[in-house]
Amino acid sequence: MPTPYIDIILLAMIAVFIAFRLYSVLGRRTGNERAPEERVRVPDARAKQPVDDNVVKLPDRAGTAAVRNDPVSRGLMDIKLADRRFDDAGFLEGARSAYEMIVSAFADGDRDALRPLLGDDVYKAFERAITERERRNQRMEFKFLGLESAKITAAELNDRTAEITIAFVSDVIEALRNGTGDLIEGESIAPNRVTDVWTFARDVKSRDPNWALVATSSA
Repeated sequence: MPTPYIDIILLAMIAVFIAFRLYSVLGRRTGNERAPEERVRVPDARAKQPVDDNVVKLPDRAGTAAVRNDPVSRGLMDIKLADRRFDDAGFLEGARSAYEMIVSAFADGDRDALRPLLGDDVYKAFERAITERERRNQRMEFKFLGLESAKITAAELNDRTAEITIAFVSDVIEALRNGTGDLIEGESIAPNRVTDVWTFARDVKSRDPNWALVATSSA
């Protein structure tokens, strides 16, 4: 037999042998195999990762300098690191509600509503003003029209006490009348824009999540 035919036969035999070995090692496809892209799944950097409520998200490098140079941002970050439940947006929303409750309760002379919302010193000052109003037989007419803005102007952590100061700008109608109904102070019709700067405080180690008003001033 000519040499070229022998070479072809040998190559064919080798091919059959290799095919048989592959069949033995890999087996036959059954139709239940996972697609190649499913066998090794590479995490997508854009995919959402599980959220851990106990993890405080720190600023990236671009934001680190801004936080370090801004006293308010630095103070809020210190509070977040000390109290992992703290959320500045949620706190601000709660402070807005507390503001309306406090100014309305003070106008009504409602001591029971004020007591859990105020620190000791602020409550004593408010209580004295209400008592003096009652002694003089004076009555306050008050209507809260709305909160124009509420902005955090200061934040700091002193040991375990967090303090946050907010500037509130609100529209109200307020008037003070005597026992016979005569107007003593304010305006009973025209709205008045008021700016109050209040400081709230909380012990970050306490189980009580509530903040108390500990200082007030007007601008």
